[in-house]
Amino acid sequence: MLAVGTKAPAFELPDQNGEVHTLKEYKGQKVILYFYPRDNTQGCTAQACAFGDMMPAFREKGAVIVGVSKDSVASHKKFEEKYNLPFTLLSDPDLEAIKAYDVWQEKNMYGKKSFGVVRTTYLIDEKGIIVKAFEKVKAKDNPAQMLEELE
Repeated sequence: MLAVGTKAPAFELPDQNGEVHTLKEYKGQKVILYFYPRDNTQGCTAQACAFGDMMPAFREKGAVIVGVSKDSVASHKKFEEKYNLPFTLLSDPDLEAIKAYDVWQEKNMYGKKSFGVVRTTYLIDEKGIIVKAFEKVKAKDNPAQMLEELE
């Protein structure tokens, strides 16, 4: 996980519509950048839907929400449409941002070791500095936790 106080790594990734986004375009706004393992899984769906439900409160506090996983643009589009998600989902199949933000880690599930995305959320300030970092977050609780962090 990246340390609080460090400059957030730049990225250039396509969203669910195939439009490319960069961290630079969010300058002047607070960014909740969350990394999740996979579209349409129980935890990831709960987290995304909760962020979506709380979107007006995040906007009120001047924050944008950006989700990142290694799923394809097409997978993100289906996920967005199925759950009516009102925020950007970035596709990172080459693990560029995922590795830059140090969320690609070894996992141990039922004694089997493999690499994957560790659910992590960063709060990046208006100048592109990481001001909060949370690793291994609880999917359904994370959106409310992040809203509190904006207080």
